[in-house]
Amino acid sequence: MKSQNPRELSPVEVCFRLVGGKYKGAILWYLAKKGPLRFSELVKSLPQVNPKMLTQQLRAMELDGVVSRTVYPEVPLRVEYAITPFGASLFPVIQAAHQWGLNYVRGLPEEQAPHTPKSRPCYQEDWQP
Repeated sequence: MKSQNPRELSPVEVCFRLVGGKYKGAILWYLAKKGPLRFSELVKSLPQVNPKMLTQQLRAMELDGVVSRTVYPEVPLRVEYAITPFGASLFPVIQAAHQWGLNYVRGLPEEQAPHTPKSRPCYQEDWQP
């Protein structure tokens, strides 16, 4: 979280700043569900995310203590990302947002829902809690 002291924000705003960045919820979901993943595995899990954006979000999440980055001194170099215990404490928030989003999208008339569960990768079966 950048730019403002979290103690000066409302608790809801603090939470949204941690999980509300572009694709942060999806990143947390996959790390919580699948365990530690390499960057390439995250790219495959999140095909709608540009690798540059994924890198930016992972770095921000690492600075916030939500994910950890482990570099293994192997050839070729292996880097894995994992959810931290602090990040895992945010998972119920992600699950609740996921369920709310599903209910919302399912309740929209078809013409108002251009991004239905079938068309968005973030609503694939592996998103089921």
